[in-house]
Amino acid sequence: MTYSYFPGCTLKNKATDLDIWARKSAEALGFTLEEIPEWQCCGGEYPMAKDEIASKLSSVRALANARDSGKDLVTLCSACYNVLKQVNNDVATDETVAFKVNNYLKQDEIEYHGEAKVLHYLEILRDVVGWDKVKAAVKKPFTGKKIGAYYGCLLLRPGKVLQLDDPENPQLIEDFIKAIGATPVIYAQRNECCGAYTMFEDESIPKNRTKKILSNAEDMGADFLVTSCPLCRYNLIKNKGDSKLDVIYFTELLAEALGLKEEK
Repeated sequence: MTYSYFPGCTLKNKATDLDIWARKSAEALGFTLEEIPEWQCCGGEYPMAKDEIASKLSSVRALANARDSGKDLVTLCSACYNVLKQVNNDVATDETVAFKVNNYLKQDEIEYHGEAKVLHYLEILRDVVGWDKVKAAVKKPFTGKKIGAYYGCLLLRPGKVLQLDDPENPQLIEDFIKAIGATPVIYAQRNECCGAYTMFEDESIPKNRTKKILSNAEDMGADFLVTSCPLCRYNLIKNKGDSKLDVIYFTELLAEALGLKEEK
């Protein structure tokens, strides 16, 4: 099985581990990520203004490319997933947005109306590969480790559009943690925003949010946290203070469990 792949900007610089180990793990589990040629940054955040069209065009180009290739579009970054899926929903359900988008893209001979399907890598593990097959492929299980899932806000919300998991009581990453042989730690702050987008306005906000998240996870016995969001990981590590918790990309844990990399 081959998927169109949108890595996003951060996976090409600060979050290369998220990208590299996703590709290697995919091959080990029987699917391939085929990077879209000449993709452009998705913008990093979904534009809320109804009349903001230009910043959505890079996402539409990627979506149209996936449609034309006949493959579902897969991404790893929580922000990219959020933007791509919301923009896809806009074009598919809002005639005004679709008209304006296609008017812009006429010069590129692109017409798009939301035909592509956007998936997160974790959805492939859950819905295509299956947790039982993931578990069967594990060579170095994380036996005895207690891992806290950190979803943040972008991976789950808005729930009616993303439809990845229950935004109030998600299980997706916990099921992943079980599949690699570890014990998931349930803590109250796992699906709360880390405040990263507010850092330029008020640095105290992400610092306070990070403290609450890490303290809550530590109190519940987590050895470390796992995430799919580069911005969340950066913010949590930057503002961790005295916390001993590390924050690791889920693809690194997957690759290690599959025996594709040496244990750190």
